[in-house]
Amino acid sequence: MKQKEIFKFAKKIIKHERSLTGRGNIRTLKEIKKINKDLKIKSFKSGSKAFDWTVPNEWNVKNAYLVTPEGKKICEYKSNNLHLVGYSQPVKTNISREQLQDHLYSLKKQPSAIPYVTSYYKKAWGFCIEDKLRKKLKRGNYKVFIDSKFKKGKMVYGEIIIKGKSKKEILLSTYICHPEMANNETSGISVLTFLASWIKK
Repeated sequence: MKQKEIFKFAKKIIKHERSLTGRGNIRTLKEIKKINKDLKIKSFKSGSKAFDWTVPNEWNVKNAYLVTPEGKKICEYKSNNLHLVGYSQPVKTNISREQLQDHLYSLKKQPSAIPYVTSYYKKAWGFCIEDKLRKKLKRGNYKVFIDSKFKKGKMVYGEIIIKGKSKKEILLSTYICHPEMANNETSGISVLTFLASWIKK
């Protein structure tokens, strides 16, 4: 395995807008399939049940952002997927800074970090923001724009089976459901993709 190849692959997939469901997941799996032709892409329909868990509706986002009273666009989804709370409802409105605070998430102990927040089963919306930027937000009206859609779709996953001489099974797995994070949602996918390719050889 070449480190440069793994890093190049990681750079390619990190921006895919991944969640439990949605376009970014299938794009990620298709990138893996380019390297591992044996990858089988499988799915479960929305509403399917697995023990106490139910596959939610498919969620896709075109864009989302806030516009400050000064007219500056912040927390843009296209610049960083983490800015939008996962599974946020579509919103187009104007609200005050005080009202907006109920929909903002930040980390006081990590003022430069964008937290990862989701709301899979509760109808809600929100934005994740660096705490240092949150403290600088001025009074006034803020434009809220979230262009998201829900539909009865599917949750996709990938599977590669490499047969050996033994009947025993070794399972190697990685998540693909978290957006734009290096560890493990990019590094895990990248390393396992090339590890599978190496094991087959």
